[in-house]
Amino acid sequence: MKEILKQIKEVVICGFKDAGYDEKFAMVTLSNRPDLCQFQCNGAMAAAKEYKKAPIAIANEVVERLADKAIFSKCEACPPGFINMNLSDEFIAGFVSEMAEDTERFGVDKVASPKKIMIDYGGPNVAKPLHVGHLRSAIIGESIKRTARFMGDEVIGDVHLGDWGLQMGLIITELKLRKPELCYFDENYDGDYPTEPPFTISELEEIYPCASGKSKEDEAYKEAAMTATYELQHGRRGYQALLTHILNVSVNDLKRNYEKLDVTFDLWKGESDAQPYIPDMVQKMKDDGFAYISEGALVVDVKEDTDTKEVPPCMILKSDGASLYNTTDLATMVWRMKDYNPDSIVYVVDKRQELYFTQVFRCAKKTGIVPADKNLYFVGFGTMNGKDGKPFKTRQGGVMRLEYLLKEVEDKMLEKIRENGTMNEEDALKTAQIVGLSAIKYGDLSNQASKDYIFDIDRFTSAEGNTGPYILYTIVRCKSILAKAGVDSFEGKILPAHSDSERGLQLELTKFMAALTAAYEDMAPHKICAYIYDLANAFNRFYHDTKILAEEDEALKASYLKLLWLTRNVLEKSIDLLGFKAPERM
Repeated sequence: MKEILKQIKEVVICGFKDAGYDEKFAMVTLSNRPDLCQFQCNGAMAAAKEYKKAPIAIANEVVERLADKAIFSKCEACPPGFINMNLSDEFIAGFVSEMAEDTERFGVDKVASPKKIMIDYGGPNVAKPLHVGHLRSAIIGESIKRTARFMGDEVIGDVHLGDWGLQMGLIITELKLRKPELCYFDENYDGDYPTEPPFTISELEEIYPCASGKSKEDEAYKEAAMTATYELQHGRRGYQALLTHILNVSVNDLKRNYEKLDVTFDLWKGESDAQPYIPDMVQKMKDDGFAYISEGALVVDVKEDTDTKEVPPCMILKSDGASLYNTTDLATMVWRMKDYNPDSIVYVVDKRQELYFTQVFRCAKKTGIVPADKNLYFVGFGTMNGKDGKPFKTRQGGVMRLEYLLKEVEDKMLEKIRENGTMNEEDALKTAQIVGLSAIKYGDLSNQASKDYIFDIDRFTSAEGNTGPYILYTIVRCKSILAKAGVDSFEGKILPAHSDSERGLQLELTKFMAALTAAYEDMAPHKICAYIYDLANAFNRFYHDTKILAEEDEALKASYLKLLWLTRNVLEKSIDLLGFKAPERM
């Protein structure tokens, strides 16, 4: 189904061409003065210079050609050369009726040329619990993934675990101190290793910070951890078996916590999966003349003539031959291209890593790891801050575990639900989880990803204002009316609007396609949030102005209910793309 702006533009193009002007001037936008009109065209101002005529004269000529078009209820020229347009109620009603007939997609067409996209988001470290710093990557990436899939792309989500490097050596070193009798530390052991891990997730989460603290105070301990890391990376059998245990225990716990966020991944690959690709990749960079030694390290130049700021070389290996994050990320691209050959790879990461990814992307393209016709995208997100404007912390000043944040928001919602006294305890608990997740996700996603934002639990859990609970409250209100009407499928068309508020709701529904297209093309979930907030406001104005169930004209009542049904479905489809759902009641 064609977006409404495109349909209007096609008509306006005819007006410009019929009046003898180039169609390039027939640009139509939403009005920036909705009190004057719904849509506007400023093309006459641009055409005036080329045709050496007064813009108002051009606008009048175009409007004359559009006067008999049924799509408009108003089309007029206004000084100095604006063309102001209102759509006819019949056209708007016909448009939303057509949306309602498409019960799966509500008028949104899939992209003409679907792509295969890999999204790298999440990025947790094994043996460490998820904390609030992991929130934004997970929920922004999840929404981008869902939106791209809805638009028709094949999308593969990869969590990209941090499961390599010194942190593994620290865990192995501390475990060896605590349990030296384990067979993993016997270099002469040649039997099968136990299938049960020698630690629980709780023990593992305690071991790493303990080991990390020791390494900062004890140089010999740190040296031992670095040796263990080197031996692990060079294939020591017992340490490889321990890594497998660490991964299994950690991934099971991570999956449990991501499930609470309603975030899923297709691949649970990590840095360790890239290691087999590193030697050949490095050798090829050398053979092709891209990599060279600089101050003992192996680097690739990635600066470009157009750079206005310094872009340092991309380091491939340290002077001792050890690999870095750069090495691992490049090798990860190697296997992604080999195994999946995606058209694009999207990285959803902290915006402070932009220079790093500039280096890595340029190196990947320059060395041929990623072919020229493939795309690499950096979606950088800002910081989630507390009310003090600083990165969000616990009351004790530490980094808050993600599951504690979820629990805190759920408890806040549960408290509000209990105050209402409308649900039994079991239903209240379930509803608090659903609404609490909407508060967190919408509170984050309604901000442009690249911007920092304040996490305000009181504002985010409010049922008023631009919040997740407000959107859910609107959906639940729609569900309640439909339930009272005892109907959830409708014949016939939506009738032309009978009031300003109904017209406003119908007009807001027509913008659904454009909102999703913009969110998809720009990888910008906040554009979906902005749209559904406007739609929820339009519906609530209509609801307060209109006696829906008490309407005596049955045809009009049926039209109202179908409009309400479409509103509910558009809102529910939108929040699904944002990664949360609505309860049956609140």
